[in-house]
Amino acid sequence: MDWASVAGVVLALAGIIIGQNLEGGKFASLLQPAAFAIVIIGTLGAVLLQTRMRTFLRGLRMLRWVFAPPRDGRQSLARDIASWNLAARRDGLLSLERYMLSSKDQFIAKGLRLIVDGINPDKLRQLLDTEISAYETEERLAVRIWESAAGYSPTIGILGAVLGLIHVMENLTDPNKLGAGIAVAFVSTIYGVGLANLFFYPIANKLKAIVTQRVHQQEIAAAVFYDIASGDHTRVIDERIATLLREH
Repeated sequence: MDWASVAGVVLALAGIIIGQNLEGGKFASLLQPAAFAIVIIGTLGAVLLQTRMRTFLRGLRMLRWVFAPPRDGRQSLARDIASWNLAARRDGLLSLERYMLSSKDQFIAKGLRLIVDGINPDKLRQLLDTEISAYETEERLAVRIWESAAGYSPTIGILGAVLGLIHVMENLTDPNKLGAGIAVAFVSTIYGVGLANLFFYPIANKLKAIVTQRVHQQEIAAAVFYDIASGDHTRVIDERIATLLREH
């Protein structure tokens, strides 16, 4: 569990609620189902309009990473790299097949398979770089749905405010309905701006950081596969491991 994310959500909500109370307002006045429906459903529709369903669903699944980030596999990868290097030098490149068969990571398994198959090191690096690029593009497109939501929600909040004012103007002769219309107008703006800046943008930035870290690990692994296939000195691979663990 990422307690920083939990604390961030709690502080964001607490700040709004405490500020509302200090101003003499009531928390219940912020609970407007109509405003919430306008902003959330409108934002959802706008994001879906620009995104493939597969990418949209991927972005939603990535939301869990904000509170439960993927396991940091840098130390495990460093140990694996040392094992691959030792096995390749002691028993030859074909000995890496057992690591290939036991690996649960498709990228790692592919890299080891290319080495075992005797693919030219330059061609191996090219294939792995293409794989990394495709992975990064797909992941960043999924993350972008949260950035898009952050861009759309304030504008849709303003749209909700205009709708609320229209409702007010239609009921000027009925004072009992004026309060509800004005409430929807202002609360819609709060929902739009608040969701964008307190949730959607922070979620997008945290997910981008996680994707960057995962891509960095793949780049290190690709460089190691190239080094092993080329028969580079052990010192080179040791430096790769040191780079991998530098931020651990």
